[in-house]
Amino acid sequence: MPKDTSIKSVLIIGSGPIIIGQACEFDYSGSQAALSLKEEGIEVSIINSNPATIMTDKVIADHVYLWPLNCDSIEKILQVRHIDAVLPTMGGQTALNLCKEAEERGIWEKYNVKVVGVDTAAIEKTENREAFRQLMVDIGIGVASSKIANSFLEGKEAAQEIGFPLVIRPSYTLGGTGGGFVHKKEEFDAALSRGLQASPTHEVLVEQAVIGWKEFELELLRDSRDNVIIICAIENFDPMGIHTGDSITVAPPMTLSDRCYQDMRNQAIKMMRAIGNFAGGCNVQFAVNPADEAIIAIEINPRVSRSSALASKATGYPIAKIAAKLAIGYNLDEIENQITKTTSAYFEPTLDYVIVKIPRWNFDKFKGANKYLGLQMKSVGEVMGIGRSFIEALQKACQSLEIGRAGLGADGRQSRNLEEIMHSLENPSWDRLFHIYDALSLGVPIESVRKATKIDRWFLNQVQEIVNLEIELRRYSLINIPTEFFFTLKQKGFSDAQIAHILTNVTEEEVYQRRVGLGIRRVYKMVDTCAAEFPAKTPYYYSTYEGENESKVSDKKKIIVLGSGPNRIGQGIEFDYSCVHGLLAAKESGYEAIMINCNPETVSTDFNMADKLYFEPVFWEHVREIIEMEKPEGVIVQLGGQTALKMAEKLHEHGIKIIGTSFDNMDIAEDRGRFSDLLKDLDIPYPKYGVAENAEEAIEVAHKVGYPVLVRPSYVLGGQGMSIVINDEDLEKAVVGLLKNLPGNRVLIDHFLDRAEEAESDSIHDGEDVHIIGLMEHIEPAGIHSGDSSAVLPPFNLSENVIRQMEQHTEKIARALNVRGLLNIQFAIKDEKVYVIEANPRASRTVPFIAKAYDVPYINIAAKIMLGVNKLKDFTIERKLKGFAIKEPVFSFDKFPEVNKELGPEMKSTGEAIRFIPDLEDPYFRHLYKEKSMYLSK
Repeated sequence: MPKDTSIKSVLIIGSGPIIIGQACEFDYSGSQAALSLKEEGIEVSIINSNPATIMTDKVIADHVYLWPLNCDSIEKILQVRHIDAVLPTMGGQTALNLCKEAEERGIWEKYNVKVVGVDTAAIEKTENREAFRQLMVDIGIGVASSKIANSFLEGKEAAQEIGFPLVIRPSYTLGGTGGGFVHKKEEFDAALSRGLQASPTHEVLVEQAVIGWKEFELELLRDSRDNVIIICAIENFDPMGIHTGDSITVAPPMTLSDRCYQDMRNQAIKMMRAIGNFAGGCNVQFAVNPADEAIIAIEINPRVSRSSALASKATGYPIAKIAAKLAIGYNLDEIENQITKTTSAYFEPTLDYVIVKIPRWNFDKFKGANKYLGLQMKSVGEVMGIGRSFIEALQKACQSLEIGRAGLGADGRQSRNLEEIMHSLENPSWDRLFHIYDALSLGVPIESVRKATKIDRWFLNQVQEIVNLEIELRRYSLINIPTEFFFTLKQKGFSDAQIAHILTNVTEEEVYQRRVGLGIRRVYKMVDTCAAEFPAKTPYYYSTYEGENESKVSDKKKIIVLGSGPNRIGQGIEFDYSCVHGLLAAKESGYEAIMINCNPETVSTDFNMADKLYFEPVFWEHVREIIEMEKPEGVIVQLGGQTALKMAEKLHEHGIKIIGTSFDNMDIAEDRGRFSDLLKDLDIPYPKYGVAENAEEAIEVAHKVGYPVLVRPSYVLGGQGMSIVINDEDLEKAVVGLLKNLPGNRVLIDHFLDRAEEAESDSIHDGEDVHIIGLMEHIEPAGIHSGDSSAVLPPFNLSENVIRQMEQHTEKIARALNVRGLLNIQFAIKDEKVYVIEANPRASRTVPFIAKAYDVPYINIAAKIMLGVNKLKDFTIERKLKGFAIKEPVFSFDKFPEVNKELGPEMKSTGEAIRFIPDLEDPYFRHLYKEKSMYLSK
């Protein structure tokens, strides 16, 4: 069936602010769906309250409504705009729940809007735990024995009947919220009441726990003719018991027999056909008993999911893009494969490589959090490594995590404490993978590790192989490593830094030079959906070590944009937004735009965003070899947050051109001493400060500058490790804690301006003119990290005198640092005097927010200025904001009920929303203002 021609306009519902359990994978799917529908000549409107995403940008949709995600907003849109259909499957659970609520209230019917991409009855069948269980029984699919409970009494009865261990799964929640395991009777009451409260319908499923079974996921697509294809099967490295968002996952599956896979396929197709009559994407999760390969269904999600973003990047098959076309009536055989351009989309992808996804956690931001992993998701982001073997992909994923690891082990970060290691194996947390390596390298037998972790022996053998290779390498020195063995090490993903560490007394650079001298270099392979059976047209590459290099270097002028790696608190989706705009600006300026990034959730790693995508770790060795091969005009580091910025020094040392502000000028802003000297020369006030290398020096400095003081390590993002202290004892504790975690780092101690107001400016400098993008006033006082503050654009309560000082300071600093491109400055204001706290010569968290509020493409302008193709005077900048815009931080504290919700100088929010208010009488603003100091703590 060709497309439904009656659909001329579609509303896509977004997923709102980033929270744990619902992250930027929905920005990716929403953006893809919007572009896919626009290709069909359909007018696309988007509702989403998240200003940091590319999805809410003018380049993606025809109309963007940055409004709260509720039925009132939906109705307001339908009153002013004619909409034929709504697509709710691209915005996670938030969008599905909103779609259902709007249907129950009769809104779609009233405005004659068709729901496409999912059948709302299917949402009910899959989200209502009892309905899902009953459906599985009816169609003959195995499920764990379970009972539904709507009250405390029913829950107790169910537990008695099924027996422990148990799982409690609340209905209608996302990311496993409120769910958990109950191993013994004593824990049951508290867990049951938490589950009943978490469910919006106060309903839970009490289920037999199949802990230790293997877990698999299948990503499916179905069209209106009931054709179904499996895009990707994914195996969880971690067994049942850990939320799939917190599991290390692998594609294609490594330990699945062909018989079991065929069985699983048939069951998944049966399940998808049974949940309703709709065309679109679907994710199915299964548990498999390792003893006899018995299969039970865990759940089915009739929407694109975190895993479908991963599956899209893993296979090169753009699930959301195709799902959007299926939703408007196309069949699979009527759509072309986006990668080969010659085969149809009704063609299951084949992988001739392995991908490994590792989640990224941020427990350090939640002091006192329960760090054990279970049914409730706790990770804030993820990375994906691509390699020719599981080991290579695993090591590349470890290098991508941004936690200071050079791969799996061999980097001086091993634990030697056997008791701690064994406890970690039995009680999984974020570092269990590294502890598996530690256990095997200490000689713990594989069988003991398997019993403790329930991880399949095949995976443990692979980690053992890494350990064995290391042992063999110790027999050699750099000069006498046999070329063949050196090549094997590189094929197994060992970084030059790991090899240098094992050999001792050699540097990473020496290993690199020796390797290149032996002719051992990376080659680049294409992700093509078809294991090279058909020629691919998309430039999407990963590196490995073997014969042919498939990445053909063009003779065009090139620009490389460095991405921001995994999402984490302090560095989120706003940097992906900036990178996408950097790519678009480079293309518009006549360059070949090349992207390097390793985050599978983002739009910047979509195969059709850059002219060439290298899905590689943002890790020096990988970046360097791409640069040496592509020979770009320069590298943009300003848009990828601290990840990209940290690479500036290496690029500078190797004579690689940094586009925009020079390394030395960026370093002045990062180095507190140099920056304060600059402020002194410019006659700009700043808080008194000092630098210390130990606790004694710190106390001396504190007495000199005066308490309260702000303590922090140098070179951090998101306020990592910052605290406010008021006496010697607290200071000593803070400094010792910092130096333990960051040996060799100096600690900065600033006088903290108590009860000061905080504000910030974002600006662009082109070498001649300075344009202030926006001035924002924080509602909360200084001392709460700017990312956790509600900020108002333009300022609402600052005097003309203060605003003038902020503008003058901004202009002076931009000129003194000779900024080319973006600059963010943070101010503290006390007694009408404006102090400069810090300056960041890069894209900041607030630029996307200001760009959306004023409706001006500021990143695009800044990127063209960085590239030197334009000056500020070439642009006509018209701001379109009536009233005020508020940036509201959004927290995920509900995932960590045991954590204190106080706020301080270390950032804790996971996302943000934008809210427009007409004036300061707005009740929402007045409520915020009344509570402004409540959560301030040290």
